[in-house]
Amino acid sequence: MPAIFQRLFNVRRDEFLPVLLAIIFFFCVLTALMVLRPAREALGLQGGIGAVRWLFMGTALATLLVNPMFGLLVSRLPRLQFISATYLFFAASLLVFYFVMTRTPAVIGVTTGQVFYVWFSVFNLFVTMVFWALMADRFSLAQSKRFFGLIAVGGTCGAIFGPWLATRLAAPLGTPGLLLVSTGFLALALACAWGVALLQPSPGEEERIDREAPAVDETARIGGSAWEGFRAVFRSRYLFGIAAYVIILAVMATFLYFTRLQMVAAVDDDLDLRTTLFARIDLITQVATLVLQAVVAGHLMRRLGVAITLMLLPLTAALGFVGLAIVGSLAALIAFEAAFRAVQRALMRPARETLYTVVSREDKYKAKAFIDTFVYRGGDVVGAQVEGLLARLGSGLAAVASVAVPLALVWAGLALWLGRTQQRIAEASEAAAEDRKPQYT
Repeated sequence: MPAIFQRLFNVRRDEFLPVLLAIIFFFCVLTALMVLRPAREALGLQGGIGAVRWLFMGTALATLLVNPMFGLLVSRLPRLQFISATYLFFAASLLVFYFVMTRTPAVIGVTTGQVFYVWFSVFNLFVTMVFWALMADRFSLAQSKRFFGLIAVGGTCGAIFGPWLATRLAAPLGTPGLLLVSTGFLALALACAWGVALLQPSPGEEERIDREAPAVDETARIGGSAWEGFRAVFRSRYLFGIAAYVIILAVMATFLYFTRLQMVAAVDDDLDLRTTLFARIDLITQVATLVLQAVVAGHLMRRLGVAITLMLLPLTAALGFVGLAIVGSLAALIAFEAAFRAVQRALMRPARETLYTVVSREDKYKAKAFIDTFVYRGGDVVGAQVEGLLARLGSGLAAVASVAVPLALVWAGLALWLGRTQQRIAEASEAAAEDRKPQYT
């Protein structure tokens, strides 16, 4: 690679190929998701905003049911096999939805749209969780600080490409055809997962050992109980802190999500118009994310540290809800959501994923799966119910801000604690590794 490329992206020559595959991997995952997301939003809104709040509850229950099955796969199968099983399961589900929509179109209605809404929400969480779990398992803490932000750019490009692709293919292929497109990108993502995992580091020189993740035996099984992830979260203060951070994140995102639904619903009740408006909001958000990633994400985490990077989103949320309460327009909402999602995806998400680089392999898959799926959706349910209560009280955006701003300050304090705790765990692990090295006299 040219020296300018290495300086710009903080990627060494021997790291280039696995990082490139990881970028393509995330691009395919987000394209597979975002090509379907605008339709999910519009279908879910057909039953009204009140029904969407209950769909959040259904999604949380669905993730709770799926978690032990995923934990069982992690316990019984080698890494690449349980990753493959997860992606193939969701690809098969897409094919089932495709045949239902093409063979029996008469059954498509509000209820079917709600089933798809819940399924898509589970699909969304698990395929991204598995991706980031593999990243945390494949790369070291030092590497994650250098190029998790760069890898996230691939996801953002996919999140932009997906809605654009949907607008180009929806007319000639129809909505069912988009399911096949999503399935194809999932297959490409799985191929990249194998490439990332099999391109193991080969620390032949002593000075590279501390900077690279250890090699993993792909035939080895992680073992343990299917419910070990649930137990680990409540045994470890560090994992419990990550879970608390994710709950507050979900509550904040849900407040913003329902505010968007209400404002869009007030504009018009036409399904196609709402779908178009949702797609435009997504496009603006993804472009803002890409700009932020391209300008600062590659270097910010390394220079500011994980703790400060994790604090940026709580501060953005506090300022955004105050501004939204004051202005209260759709334009202000779009600006706030663009800023919130850009900081979340470009800065906070890569920083949050580095938190898992200092835990055990079992926790990287099992505890992370429990936190990123059920705990996250549990936060969705809490946020939806609180927002619904505030809506019934008729207090408007000012009431939402009065809850969101103090919660954001607690969230920022928790981010600071997590970043410092991660650093202590990493230093303790390094000291233990030094003690295990043979001493020569």
